[in-house]
Amino acid sequence: MQKDISGWTVRLDPQTIDRYARSGEWVGKTIADMAQDIVAEDPTRITHVFDGQPCEIGGLLDDAFLLAGALQRRGLVQGDAISFQLPNWRETAVVDLAASLLGLVIVPVVPIYRNAEVAFMLADAGVKAAFFPSVYRGFDYAEMMQRLAAELPALKVFCRVRGEQPVKDDYASLLVEGGGATDLPDVDANSVKLVLYTSGTTGKPKAVLHSHNSGPIRIKRSFEHWVSGGDGILLMASPVTHITGISALELPFYLPARTVFMDRWDAEEALGVIDREQVTVSLGATPFLHELLAQAEKHGRGLPSLRAFACGGAEVPPALIYKAGEVLEQCRAFRVFGSSEVPLVTLGFVGEDQLELAATTDGEIMDYDVKVIDEEGRTLTEGSEGELMIRGPAMFLGYADAQQTAVSFDAEGYFATGDLGKVVQGNAIVITGRKKDLINRGGEKISAKEVEDILHQVPKIDEAAVVSMPHARLGETLCAYVILREGAQLTLNDMVQNVLSAGVARQKIPEQLIVVDDFPRTASGKIRKDQLRADIRQRLENSAA
Repeated sequence: MQKDISGWTVRLDPQTIDRYARSGEWVGKTIADMAQDIVAEDPTRITHVFDGQPCEIGGLLDDAFLLAGALQRRGLVQGDAISFQLPNWRETAVVDLAASLLGLVIVPVVPIYRNAEVAFMLADAGVKAAFFPSVYRGFDYAEMMQRLAAELPALKVFCRVRGEQPVKDDYASLLVEGGGATDLPDVDANSVKLVLYTSGTTGKPKAVLHSHNSGPIRIKRSFEHWVSGGDGILLMASPVTHITGISALELPFYLPARTVFMDRWDAEEALGVIDREQVTVSLGATPFLHELLAQAEKHGRGLPSLRAFACGGAEVPPALIYKAGEVLEQCRAFRVFGSSEVPLVTLGFVGEDQLELAATTDGEIMDYDVKVIDEEGRTLTEGSEGELMIRGPAMFLGYADAQQTAVSFDAEGYFATGDLGKVVQGNAIVITGRKKDLINRGGEKISAKEVEDILHQVPKIDEAAVVSMPHARLGETLCAYVILREGAQLTLNDMVQNVLSAGVARQKIPEQLIVVDDFPRTASGKIRKDQLRADIRQRLENSAA
């Protein structure tokens, strides 16, 4: 353990640094270092495509220097945190590069988050500069940030992006106000560069810490595995504020690759993007692949440039992987497994003779150590089901909360994923369930307890239990079981309005409400959520019959 320049304590020591540096997984450079190397060779190289517009690396870096200069003049120094709650826009690449130049820590905030979530994350990370849209998809982010200002005394720079009228400290104004950054610090690639908030079983989001050497660079290794030589074009529709999206944003700095971003996923539109940009690889949650295949089949499009589609985040039916090979001319789809804490533990089976493994497992373990343990912490043999424990060079540096870190690692430095699974022949992982009480809504992890805490504040509700229920497109979504106070009545709409009023993302609203007299419980009184999940599955099956 050591203290980072950002002030957080991280799980690093000289031995760990030496081991992973020698492994070749850590490049020992920041994206700003890599970008400057590329510009020195060819400033006109196209590295990204945003909104259908190709972006030259030289232009991105020029803007990053200007933005970094503006942040320097506002007192930001190495180790300070900045956030961006932006869609898949060009500005995200500039903000990321500017932060890297100055050694700032980036805190991506998913655009679906609202008042309560945003306020918590920005305060918890001590964010000093925030970048956000003016209005996006009908929501006024500028108005929200104005309201939250009083709760965020550390936040000094409120930077609106793409507003109709110029205002003080908006993005466009910062770029033209003066010169670029000077006296750049020497940034250690082992220092914290990224804080990602992920749902926790306690309801409180957990701040995942990554260095310049860890998490996001994992996609470099993955891309080299999927596309020979790492020279290809990646289509990314997942938010740049997720580990997947931020990794895709940084991929072109490490490989002769290009990332094409979609602002929002539209499968029919994706057909045209893939053919026009000659996309070779895509990476996304299960609904993306399902809808892409449906549209390709409908329009008779074989998408010949596409070679690989890595699918994960939500349950991936084997039939979907097989269908990809039937519909798409040259594409191998495969399942992968990872998380914000341990990105891309598996890289997927891409060999000609590995289709069955690609469809029936969650991928081949590469560059990580994986063990499976039982309830007593004993290591199990191959094929036995238990909790997956993982360590490796792309593993996070710990949580911002030292107590959360302490309970998440064992004595050998393995991270307890909370996922249940087994390692099978072929060095593959098969995920069988979750130990953590999280709901995986289309790849978005949602804390059941967070929603339960909101429901327990509703006067009509005596007790609530939130569980996952099957969903045709998203894999699973939320169902609320409640016990009402005597004489009370509650409709689904009433419940929806109560959850919305808590200022959280709409994705956290249960889509079913079931009123019961009591819950099934263990002898100690603990609610048997396994029985509630079975109950809602049976109810859905009965209603469909």
